[in-house]
Amino acid sequence: MIGRALAYVGRHGALFLAFGVLLGLAAPPLAAAARPLLAPALLVPLTIALLRLDWRALGDYARRPLLIGVATVWLLAVSPLLVWLALRGLGLPPALEQALVLMTASSPVTMCATVSLLVGLDAALAVVVIVATTALVPLTLPVVALPLLGLELEIDLATFMFRLAWMVGAAFAAALVIRRFAGAERLVRGARALDAIAVLSLVVFAVAIMDGVTAALLDRPGYVLGTLVAAFAANLALQAVGTVAFIGLGLRRALTVGLMTGNCNMGIVLIALAYEAPFDTVMFFALGQIPMYMLPALLMPLYRRVAGPRA
Repeated sequence: MIGRALAYVGRHGALFLAFGVLLGLAAPPLAAAARPLLAPALLVPLTIALLRLDWRALGDYARRPLLIGVATVWLLAVSPLLVWLALRGLGLPPALEQALVLMTASSPVTMCATVSLLVGLDAALAVVVIVATTALVPLTLPVVALPLLGLELEIDLATFMFRLAWMVGAAFAAALVIRRFAGAERLVRGARALDAIAVLSLVVFAVAIMDGVTAALLDRPGYVLGTLVAAFAANLALQAVGTVAFIGLGLRRALTVGLMTGNCNMGIVLIALAYEAPFDTVMFFALGQIPMYMLPALLMPLYRRVAGPRA
């Protein structure tokens, strides 16, 4: 029965993400209870994405450093600079402008690898770029984003880098051990169940990050809804710009880079900023999960038309 349930979730992963992200808003006590699970909920999907991939494809991309380097520079430096230039003179609330720039200066969220698997994009490219950018973001985010915003936040780079290295290293180590003992054939048979576990982990993360947002919605509905609209607009605009910028790689790969451009790891930024960021900035990071979780389902026809059925 559990196997059938997991298979069902795996087959309809994008829809579960779309509706699951609203749980945290609908059930504030659940969001508060899930708060300690933020870090594990980020780690599990990356591990599963590594399990589901053909590691030979990862090796092929690792031997193409120019492509990975260009994508990394685009995501960690060019993208936040373009957003900062686009926001100048718009008169947005300072906390919202801060959140948008900090978001784009972060590495892509690990969910991009899971979504790429679910919808048939280039998941191998997504994982290589995610690993590269995640390793570098402790160095690039303070250098790129904070001067643009005029902020001087106390970010402990050593601790930040250790946490990131631990997360990425733990995911690779777990994937290596599981692949060794489970075997490739068993992993292929359990693909749907693995996808389901990744989806459920992502839902847990989305629920946990919504802690406090429902109270803000009841207190300032206009501002919260405006922030949500900004999150959807930013996600779609960044995906479109990223896709156009890399269209020379072919539409499937360009859409993969676009997906990563619009879906950044705001959880990592929260870890880096600890409690120094204004609540409105943190609230944008929370509401930004809604387009990240809903848009894959809405854009599914486009992805399937480009990439065909997923593996």
